[in-house]
Amino acid sequence: MLDDAPSRPGGGATVPVTRLSDEPIVAPGAVPGYGPIFNAGAIHHDGRYHLFARGVRDGYRLNDGPGPRFLDYVSDVLVFTSDDGRTYAFQQVLARGAPEDVYAFEDPRVQRVRGGGVDHVVMTYTRLPAPESGDPWRVGVHRLGYEGDRFFLNRTSGRVVGPDGVQDKDAVVFNLSDGRVALIHRVHPDMQLALFDSLDDLWHADGAYWEAHLAELERHTIIRPSPGALGVGAGAPPVAIGDEFLLFFHERDASNRYTTRVALLDGRTGRAVAVLAEPIMSPELPWERIGDVDDVVFVQGAVLRGDGTIYLTYGAADRCVGAATVPAADVLSALRAAV
Repeated sequence: MLDDAPSRPGGGATVPVTRLSDEPIVAPGAVPGYGPIFNAGAIHHDGRYHLFARGVRDGYRLNDGPGPRFLDYVSDVLVFTSDDGRTYAFQQVLARGAPEDVYAFEDPRVQRVRGGGVDHVVMTYTRLPAPESGDPWRVGVHRLGYEGDRFFLNRTSGRVVGPDGVQDKDAVVFNLSDGRVALIHRVHPDMQLALFDSLDDLWHADGAYWEAHLAELERHTIIRPSPGALGVGAGAPPVAIGDEFLLFFHERDASNRYTTRVALLDGRTGRAVAVLAEPIMSPELPWERIGDVDDVVFVQGAVLRGDGTIYLTYGAADRCVGAATVPAADVLSALRAAV
């Protein structure tokens, strides 16, 4: 496959995915003042799993008229911690939406990115403006600090990145093998790749950079939906396996189900080398099938563990959080067979 050709699904063997529980690892209403808690990113740090979930405040309601599905739907970033990745305890509200700034924080991903000779922990998220503004959702980025036993938001580091005036979301950040910084984002219905010499260059990319990027969006597109599917978007930050990366992402299929897909990315370019033909995980359990949005498994966290498995966290039916594991070697083998 040519380096500049967007990838479509190829062949490949079935990959075994094991759900860690028949029940959510974080249930709706687990934190007072919040209902749905879902679409959670994850990182393993200081000997524990830290889960960054989207928590919707109590009081939202179904919209009986035109417009969005729900009204008064405001979400914050909630942090949970766990020693084993199965049993989580609520720790804190990390970021809270406010009308004068970020109206709502949605779908946080957390990743380590090297820059200036040190590792930074970066949170990417979908930044929602106030509904009455008419502005599009955009990609938000923050650096996180860590003190004591918890992460904190570096508030002065907050930025909006991506093309101005364009709906853009589902962003993850990672380092290529030469140290450059890659951003995968989603201008519907495809995934695109933007490259920067450093993390600071991403933070301070100006309108001219993004205008040029948007003007050649086709060239920057790396993964398209399967035939008949409605859209794709990055899920978890890519997992480094040697000089390659595994990208777990979501696809909304023709029947409106959200499934989990996986692609192999080249470590030098960040572009997709192969995509498995079939989802590795689809909605199956009752709490994945029925919720505020039915039939959704929405992967956002991926942690490579010492036993060779990858720990995945995912939102289920826009209500709760699930977890699963998949053998890294099996995923890599299936993808290499699909090249």
